[in-house]
Amino acid sequence: MAAAVAFVISLFITPVAIRVFTALKAGQPIRSIGPATHLTKTGTPTMGGVAFIIATVLAYVAGHIALISLPERQIAQEGPTMTAFVLLGLFVCCGAVGFLDDLLKVRRRNSDGLSAKGKLLGQAVVGTGFGIAALYVASTNGQTVASEHISFIRDISWLDVGKVGSVMMFVFVITAMSNGVNLTDGLDGLATGASVLVFGAYSLIGFWQYRHWCADTAYARANEYCYEVRDPLEISMIAAAAAAACVGFLWWNTSPARIFMGDVGSLALGALIGGLAVATRTTLLSIIIGGLFVLITVTWVIQIVSFRTTGRRVFRMVPLHHHFELAGWSEVNIVVRFWIIAGVSVAVGLGLFYSEFLAANG
Repeated sequence: MAAAVAFVISLFITPVAIRVFTALKAGQPIRSIGPATHLTKTGTPTMGGVAFIIATVLAYVAGHIALISLPERQIAQEGPTMTAFVLLGLFVCCGAVGFLDDLLKVRRRNSDGLSAKGKLLGQAVVGTGFGIAALYVASTNGQTVASEHISFIRDISWLDVGKVGSVMMFVFVITAMSNGVNLTDGLDGLATGASVLVFGAYSLIGFWQYRHWCADTAYARANEYCYEVRDPLEISMIAAAAAAACVGFLWWNTSPARIFMGDVGSLALGALIGGLAVATRTTLLSIIIGGLFVLITVTWVIQIVSFRTTGRRVFRMVPLHHHFELAGWSEVNIVVRFWIIAGVSVAVGLGLFYSEFLAANG
């Protein structure tokens, strides 16, 4: 229900956003130093991420309405949960930071929005606030959204960093993934399509954890192997809604894009992915699942470090997709191949997740 509602709302609200932002002359400023082909995109409305943010939040409400009729609702909280507060809060608030960045770009008619420090400060404030909520607000059984341990496929028992350290790790994960998606959002549909794959993976992970949940006493009594997470059905529902909302948006965002998601969309998507990683106790696994975002971020760092230390560039231009544009690849060719990389990364991540379950039960 959540996925269906998110898709329909996003599909039909995005054209409205196109008309509104076009009327407001909220066109995407294009940097002159980028590939020349991008100059043709000047004036394309931006800030389209507002559409799939609204769709995801409304879909969450619809999902809870449907949840009331589930026969197994006794092990799934019917009302809003702290998990949803943290995940959707990250989604909306990091989107707000991006919205401010986009608004400044549109008003100034150039690509200079918030400064790098200002953007990082906004992400850090949002991450700290929701990190504290994730670590310090427990459910009735004492379970929190986040953990004091660093996790891979589940918590690593000997990597206990304490609550303060965990909040710091939470902020780092949210900021890193948020900026990773932001760097990836440079070609029509690239970040949107990759996000669909990652959210789909986390919806599967959340539902699998729900079916093998330690809070389900009937299952836990019969099986020693279960997942110590909080509200996994909520996690699955939100991830599915976000994936479907991105699919609806992709209809209008694919090449040639009629609207861009802007920083309001990319920062929101990255923050939600980071939040899902922490909530499912798969923080380190998210490096693999979100492999495309990590690859683009790492190559960007390599370029910056190389240029500042040696004066030489490793790539023609960063982010990485622009390197291939300058090498003569078409935009659609790059997007599809990068989607393949994202899909392979997701498949490997899910394979590792499931193989751990098989090994523990073998």
